[in-house]
Amino acid sequence: MTKVTMYSSAHCPFCANASSLLQAKGVEQIEKISVDASATALQQMIQLTGRRTVPQIFIGEQHIGGFDDLSALDRAGKLDALLGN
Repeated sequence: MTKVTMYSSAHCPFCANASSLLQAKGVEQIEKISVDASATALQQMIQLTGRRTVPQIFIGEQHIGGFDDLSALDRAGKLDALLGN
């Protein structure tokens, strides 16, 4: 299974939805980087993605985007291949 990293916030429903979808796809471990209390993590996320919203999801080294992007990949039948399923 390919490594999944997600920049997230504790009170973000889209972050929870992304986690649920990934877990349903068999992802057992998601490296979550909280931007709530860390200005450094927030700046790192912005620098890597050019976006200020969470979640920001990476599968391996590939930036997927947010929950809508992740969900669209799943609907298109492309998420399993990215995850190595």
